[in-house]
Amino acid sequence: MTERPTTAVVLAAGAGKRLHPLTRRRPKPMVPVANRPLLEYVIESIAATDVDEVLLVVGYERDRVQTHFGDGDDWDVSIRYVVQENRLGTAHAVAQAEPHVDGPFLVLNGDRILDTTAVSDVQAAVDDGDAAAAMAVTRVERPRSYGVVTVSNGRVETVVENPRRESPSEIINAGVYGFTPAVFDAIRSTDPSEDGEIELPDTVNRLVDDGGVRAVPYDGPWHDVSNLWDLLPVSDVVLDRVDERIRGTVASRAAVGDRCVLAPTASVGANAVVGGGTTVGENAHVAANATVTHSVVFPDATVESGAVVRDCIVGAGAVVGANATARGGTATVTVGGTLHEGVTLGAVVGDDARVGGAAVLAPGTVVGNDAVVGGGSAVSGRLGDGETVRRG
Repeated sequence: MTERPTTAVVLAAGAGKRLHPLTRRRPKPMVPVANRPLLEYVIESIAATDVDEVLLVVGYERDRVQTHFGDGDDWDVSIRYVVQENRLGTAHAVAQAEPHVDGPFLVLNGDRILDTTAVSDVQAAVDDGDAAAAMAVTRVERPRSYGVVTVSNGRVETVVENPRRESPSEIINAGVYGFTPAVFDAIRSTDPSEDGEIELPDTVNRLVDDGGVRAVPYDGPWHDVSNLWDLLPVSDVVLDRVDERIRGTVASRAAVGDRCVLAPTASVGANAVVGGGTTVGENAHVAANATVTHSVVFPDATVESGAVVRDCIVGAGAVVGANATARGGTATVTVGGTLHEGVTLGAVVGDDARVGGAAVLAPGTVVGNDAVVGGGSAVSGRLGDGETVRRG
């Protein structure tokens, strides 16, 4: 048997390009779910085990991570930070931890919400010491969007990232690993991708040949925010588990649904409706007679009187003008040249963007940070950061 890992390396350096414009000013792990950063849920899952130290690998917009989490006291773990100056892949990120670990350790992605059993079960698998590494695996309905894993006799056979053709299995990499320091030699031996990045799944494939990788089955909750529209169903799931929901100021005759979270400094005006599946962030305001349903309203945002917002994400400091409409529903959205059909997304309004009064946002519209949609305009597709659309 090997020593049981008591250090967890958490990868939180990525820029999350598929989540633009939300990640132009914040790293992906700091995107809020039920008014808390994604990364908080990861830290809590770790803290519930006997891991006592978290090594956060940070990079893009790292000050936001370090300011929020500090030394980890609020989560009853010790948090230290390692900077990945050049983001050259997930295995390269793990390699930054080499000077700071001297025994078996865990590795987790900083942007996936899962139960603590995934962490503790991988811990136990590494403790058994019968393989070069261990990796949590889980079943999903659409595996082709992830690292697809083939398993035989409890061991990983292959990991294929985002297979272009038919998926070889319904099992995917759940994003929790257990390694010994021998992984650092494997990383050094891993060939970079065409983009010059060294990815952890490629290192795992090397370890399959070097001593085996134990597959640790996980059938608990598993949630990943890969694309903008994922934030809505993931928030839905988390809202089902929230105890304290409404702490803001709610005016008389306003209606707030059972499955909503309002931050303490959020406010809802008279006769407004905040429907199920909605979170409203710090200092955000839903004005009188507005309707906000199944949406995420970031801090300092305003939905003005009479506006109708469904299936939407409203960025920090953004304003949706009076009587503007984002009616919600399904759409086809293009991300990085790939068409995604039938996704539920009313609209995304970027940080500090302005949507004028009586404007209409078609389903799937993405309005960039600091962009302006003029009053009475009808907009669809993508509007870039700082761009302006006027009526007519």
